Amino acid sequence: MPGNTENMFYSFDVGPVHFISFSTEFYYFTQYGLKQIVMQYEWLERDLIEANKPENRRKRPWIITFGHRPMYCSNDNGDDCANHETVLRKGLPILHFFGLEPLFYQYGVDVELWAHEHCYERMWPMYNYTVYNGSFAEPYTNPRAPVHIISGAAGNVEGREPFFKKIPSWSAFHSQDFGYLRLKAHNASHLYFEQVSDDKNGQVIDKFWLIKDKHGPYDKI
Repeated sequence: MPGNTENMFYSFDVGPVHFISFSTEFYYFTQYGLKQIVMQYEWLERDLIEANKPENRRKRPWIITFGHRPMYCSNDNGDDCANHETVLRKGLPILHFFGLEPLFYQYGVDVELWAHEHCYERMWPMYNYTVYNGSFAEPYTNPRAPVHIISGAAGNVEGREPFFKKIPSWSAFHSQDFGYLRLKAHNASHLYFEQVSDDKNGQVIDKFWLIKDKHGPYDKI
């Protein structure tokens, strides 16, 4: 793994972005014990604290996490991400320990990338099912919550995922096309995303700019 570690979680820097990779599977395969969840959670918080030090956030203002199973999705297939209180988002059942959504919100994660669902879906900036757009006209300019993107459309023998007949209001765009996501980190204030469709011979079917004047914990922006 990057960073001279054998763990299933690690981080690295590319240009103005601090990337954090972690295992969502720890939350779904608890027969291997809870220690893996605790160790990862404690590491995530330490890594986020370090990334949020003023000198580090100036060098790498963007924080992007990526993991396999999403916190949210609009897929009608019985997966956990379609449930209201997903394990990954809220934490372990009943006591709700080690939930990742409050952690990522607290430390100002800008973008959360996901897979698992064989589709592409872009959400509005949101936290706890509440949309926090920057404004009505420019939702991704200075949003007040992370942006979730599912990019699991590379293709799979299991086929494409169905969507709910009524798409939730927090879902901005969705597609069953096979394809891939491209990201360009222009500078400290601008990220550009576009989803490329293989079904449509390389056509860009979705694109948007994420623009931020300030980075950091959302309750302090």
